Amino acid sequence: MDLVGREVTVELKNDLAIRGTLHSVDQYLNIKLENTRVVDQDKYPHMLSVRNCFIRGSVVRYVQLPPEGVDIDLLHDATRREARGG
Repeated sequence: MDLVGREVTVELKNDLAIRGTLHSVDQYLNIKLENTRVVDQDKYPHMLSVRNCFIRGSVVRYVQLPPEGVDIDLLHDATRREARGG
């Protein structure tokens, strides 16, 4: 499922959460977002003017995907395989 062009939220290890449209992501989890906005604008007012950003993969804590962007069956199968040890 292609998530490019979909809205995602990226939380960084420094607790900054950025929501935006996914432009690209690479194998190192480096992420480019467009039309960005900070989730907690009161805590990070200096980020209000940022509209596009590049996020280095090593600073990403997690990426929140839209519910329709998650393949539940695939996730369940992977979880079962992991639980069986293979």
